[in-house]
Amino acid sequence: MTPFVFNTTPSIVFEPGAAGRLGAIAGRKLGPRVLFVTDPGLRRLGLGDAAVASLEGQGISVTIFDAVEADPSRATLEKAVEAGRAAQVTGVVGFGGGSSLDVAKLVALLLGSGEDLDGAWGVAQAKGPRLPLVLVPTTAGTGSEVTPVSIITVGEEEKRGVSSPVILPDIAVLDAELTLGLPGHITAATGVDAMVHAIEAYASKNANNNPLSRMLARQALQLLGANIETVVREPTNVAARGAMLLGSMLAGQAFANSPVAAVHALAYPIGGTFHVPHGLSNALVLPHVLRFNAPEAAHVYAEIAADAFPHLAGEEGAQGRCAAFIEELAGLSKRLGMQTRLREVSIGEEHLAKMAADAMKQQRLLVNNPRPVVEADALAIYRAAW
Repeated sequence: MTPFVFNTTPSIVFEPGAAGRLGAIAGRKLGPRVLFVTDPGLRRLGLGDAAVASLEGQGISVTIFDAVEADPSRATLEKAVEAGRAAQVTGVVGFGGGSSLDVAKLVALLLGSGEDLDGAWGVAQAKGPRLPLVLVPTTAGTGSEVTPVSIITVGEEEKRGVSSPVILPDIAVLDAELTLGLPGHITAATGVDAMVHAIEAYASKNANNNPLSRMLARQALQLLGANIETVVREPTNVAARGAMLLGSMLAGQAFANSPVAAVHALAYPIGGTFHVPHGLSNALVLPHVLRFNAPEAAHVYAEIAADAFPHLAGEEGAQGRCAAFIEELAGLSKRLGMQTRLREVSIGEEHLAKMAADAMKQQRLLVNNPRPVVEADALAIYRAAW
């Protein structure tokens, strides 16, 4: 068997209402002074109030940093680090979507190690140590609570990542009740994002593609495929919300160890330049990238098709099942009410060439794709998606 390494979050708590017990669950790990990293929308909604009260109930002093935006900037990260340094925090909580969790990871790293951010970009460059870290997701999509990756927007458009096991949190708290208020369009986009994580992890050409990641990817697709339309139709269905949150986490564990590829590489210019949410960016290019990959990966996609869409088990042959799988994914976005064309998110045809050039900067992802992607291929995929 091919050697591999599998890293994940050492402690995972899956329980409705668990955020209200955060002090009991994680207070001892976090220490007496905590930086609580979240976004202004969640702060206004009061979604984190019970978690903060629970920490304070354990005698912990909580400093709230609530300025995280979508596609968080380096400036925001630096402000969060300063807030934590000023409060001399002993631990960090990330509470929110992937943006808040990503910022929290790097705040814990930079405060705990004092290392320079510019020396931490890339794979296995961050050395640590970091401060104690607990992540509480409020969306079912990124899986950031179990991934060793943080993505930050640098300058106007470029996204850079830190990928290192040192930024895996100590504890992930999965509370489905936190996702009940998510609007339908966010529920849909983050759910498709999680499905992309599972699909790309399963098909990844990365040398660390491994049996655990493939097993987790398939279980994730079963949960996500069975529940994504339900949670959009029935937003207060706690059981379906829980299944989506668990599926997102399993997909996160899968791609954290068997990395994603061209769907994400081509999605980054869409989000970075046009500020389209990450999950929707992925969905816009997903079927077109899979069609491009099909000559090399039809047998792989055929293996997982029925996990997401059980009725595809009856499709004859790998090629037919693969084609049906791609069409189902394209149809899913439509059924969920998502935009399906680049032009629908105000991207003009004149922007496609620059996007293709920008996508080529994501070589750390493109090397994992089942089929090599050059700039002309990226442009053709964007044109198909336009």
